[in-house]
Amino acid sequence: MKQVSILSSAVAAALFSQSTMAAVITGQVLDKNQQPISNAEIHVHGKSQSVVTDKQGQFKIDVDNKGQLHISKNNFIDKRIAINGEDQNVVVTLTPTSVETVVVYASALHKNSLEMISPVNVLAGDELKDKAKPTLGETLKGLPGVNASYFGPVSSSPIIRGLDGPRVKITQNGLDSSDASRIGPDHATSNDSLAAEQIEVLRGPATLLYGSGAIGGVVNVVDNRIPTDNIESLTGAAQYTHDTVSNTNTYAAKLETGNDGFNFHFDGTKRKGHDYDTPNFELPEEHEEHEEHEGEEHEEHDTANSVENTFIDSQTVNFGTSYVGDHLTLGVSFGRIETDYGIPAHEHHHHEEEEDHDEHEGEEEHEESVFAQLEQDRWQGYMSYALHDNWIENISLRVGYTDYKHAEIEDGAVGTVFTNKTTEARATVEHKLGLWHGMAGYHYTESDYDADGEEAFTPASVTKTNALFVLEERQFGDVTIELGARLEDYQIDSAVSMAEHHHDHDHDHEEEEEHHDEEEAEIINYSEDFTNLGLSAGAIWQYQEGQSVALSVSRSERAPLSAELLSNGIHIATGTYELGLGYHIEDGEIHFEPEDIKQETATNFDLSFRRFIGDFGYTVNFFYNDIENYYYQQNTGLVFDEEHGLESAADADEDAMAVYQFTSKDAKLYGIEFDVHYQVTPSALVKVFGDSTTAKLKDDEGYLPRIPANKLGSELQYTVSDWKFSLTGTHYFEQSDITAYETKTDGYTLFDASANYQLDLGPVDTQLYINVDNLTDELGFVHSSFIKEKAPLPGRNFSLGIRGYF
Repeated sequence: MKQVSILSSAVAAALFSQSTMAAVITGQVLDKNQQPISNAEIHVHGKSQSVVTDKQGQFKIDVDNKGQLHISKNNFIDKRIAINGEDQNVVVTLTPTSVETVVVYASALHKNSLEMISPVNVLAGDELKDKAKPTLGETLKGLPGVNASYFGPVSSSPIIRGLDGPRVKITQNGLDSSDASRIGPDHATSNDSLAAEQIEVLRGPATLLYGSGAIGGVVNVVDNRIPTDNIESLTGAAQYTHDTVSNTNTYAAKLETGNDGFNFHFDGTKRKGHDYDTPNFELPEEHEEHEEHEGEEHEEHDTANSVENTFIDSQTVNFGTSYVGDHLTLGVSFGRIETDYGIPAHEHHHHEEEEDHDEHEGEEEHEESVFAQLEQDRWQGYMSYALHDNWIENISLRVGYTDYKHAEIEDGAVGTVFTNKTTEARATVEHKLGLWHGMAGYHYTESDYDADGEEAFTPASVTKTNALFVLEERQFGDVTIELGARLEDYQIDSAVSMAEHHHDHDHDHEEEEEHHDEEEAEIINYSEDFTNLGLSAGAIWQYQEGQSVALSVSRSERAPLSAELLSNGIHIATGTYELGLGYHIEDGEIHFEPEDIKQETATNFDLSFRRFIGDFGYTVNFFYNDIENYYYQQNTGLVFDEEHGLESAADADEDAMAVYQFTSKDAKLYGIEFDVHYQVTPSALVKVFGDSTTAKLKDDEGYLPRIPANKLGSELQYTVSDWKFSLTGTHYFEQSDITAYETKTDGYTLFDASANYQLDLGPVDTQLYINVDNLTDELGFVHSSFIKEKAPLPGRNFSLGIRGYF
């Protein structure tokens, strides 16, 4: 309540302190040949409302005080000019750029992608629509430095520079997605890339504002569900796509309208597909089939040309509304997601009776499949008040509430249910203190996580964070420096159940069941507080027009998530028994002793070189990440058997599961990522991109597990008349830097092609397109996948579609 009271007072003060000054700025935007630029966007720095230039490049915008105009246009370098709060006329000349410039919403200070100190990638526009897949991981995996965890094509999360899971924050409009994708690789992210306006991938110090869970990076999905610009007429879009590799049909639609400052938004998607096809591959050998096929020595391995249980049936709907005034913007949105998707390689370690096999043979696949039912309701609210008076420029507040449910259906019945109810608020004040421009804020989250069922390997927990953060920047000629800090109080509470399981093989089955019923589990109420501190500093030097070099360093602390700290049980999706940091194994017994849990502390260095002017451009990033107390899963050398409990792997049955325990050791990750492009002719563009990541423990203790393979690719884009063509080839190198319990992954090369035709249908901007993924039908296995041998990448896929805008 105290925080709410302070915020309310600040908003009230802002509402009654606005300036009575008013002025009109008129002007014209031209290119270097003094030709007018139409549809360039102009807004006053710190305000949401904007205007665009007409066909003559002219514009008119109202201001209430001195400040700064921000002028932007695709394929031109942004420009900022000072205004004095009085009527004036300006002429602005924009310089063309060799790469698209877009404002990065997650940057906090309205920076575009070329002004960022930290490395950033942005997918937007038609490029995003062409690359959009059912999951964020598959959508983004072609970007330099980004890969995918790949638990099948419908459950795949982004990996940034070798880091994923709890180290990569996935947000929607700056607020946490609040699903269960950070708990296990088989849990899909709840973000839909089809409805996004753009998707941003941030690394380095820019991630500091988003909390300790963003050590590896931030993926921010930006949509317009709460419109922040006035919509003057009815606009919309519709899209249909058919994928042949999984016989998937996808429909998407969007409508927006507005009147007199009030705006409305609707979008929805529907996607339904079946198991996906692959090139022919050998299935891993199943132990239980050895005796059955003992005499068939010529059939060493079974083969398959599809991955079973990878279907998807998903629908989303979102509504939003807002009021956008001269100073005040208020809005709210609601979104609903319902998705059923198959979980491949989800095997249970028990044997079912096969007496009725012949009778139910036709029903076997349906009855034995394990799939997830994902449901999510998400509310978001937004308030922004632009003052442009004195030292406060803007006050904003984002709030969100998410009710997430993930049920796993086994043989037609509900097995395990995961729920996560999250409340989040982020309040910021943008200000100017002398020559410093910055933002200060408060961030609150409360996550109530629960799991019930056979796969509930992590106990219920409530996690709360309260954080204060600040980000400041200042220009010194051609150099801009940026300083940031975040102080976070992180609290986790859980009731940990510890049952001692005794196994006496002299008792018969009934006596064992009676003993089990009488057994009472010991409940340990666990509560722990951590204080996480993050600091960052960086600078960018624009040493020539369109060329820059940036250097940044950050140090941030992270406390363990409940899954890393409290896991104790069978994780069926990965086929392992998982133990958290808080447990200790002694004489074959598991004890909960969460003592001396140290925070993970990452010190990250980034050095970037960029050129984005003329026909030739590039972005090259070097990074080094030194992490103390890096949390990772280590093979204990023990196995878990449901009958015998923990025992040595040498004495175990074939169905016993390896026991992996989270531990912490010092680690280092370093590498390079690059994107080079050359405009050969006005119609032809060539790109070369790639990345390399090395991740190992210090003191020569070996490599970290499941680190993505290095990749190198090239893309050719060609436009002629109303046609646009592209051909991309990406080689994924062999991954042999592995741990003792991993296997080497062979390299492979994927070729993708696309063709896009622009139709002239009057008021409707229509495009026909065909994308061909894996043109040569190459067999590829993803090293970062937990089920790489059972779920190779899809085979040749033709995506046929049409999209229209009005």
